[in-house]
Amino acid sequence: MPPDSKIADLAPSAPELTSYDEQHAVTYMRLLDAEADNADWREVSRIVLGFDPTLEPDRARRAFESHLARAKWASRHGYRDLLRRGWPKSEQ
Repeated sequence: MPPDSKIADLAPSAPELTSYDEQHAVTYMRLLDAEADNADWREVSRIVLGFDPTLEPDRARRAFESHLARAKWASRHGYRDLLRRGWPKSEQ
């Protein structure tokens, strides 16, 4: 992940995709994959989001839950914003 793609404590809650969402699309996919695999939230928070649930359990849990909720929202609704914008841009 690029250094400027730091994971925020809480994912966005805007009714449209944000630049944060676009920067973290791979993170969202990893969260959805982890959920499908029934991975433990603590492991996912540590590995995917970079939060240590041993040191900061509440913060890690909030970050995990908000990012997973946003990933689900993006997969169900947010992709429409990308299609309206003509994403992905085809190379010419």
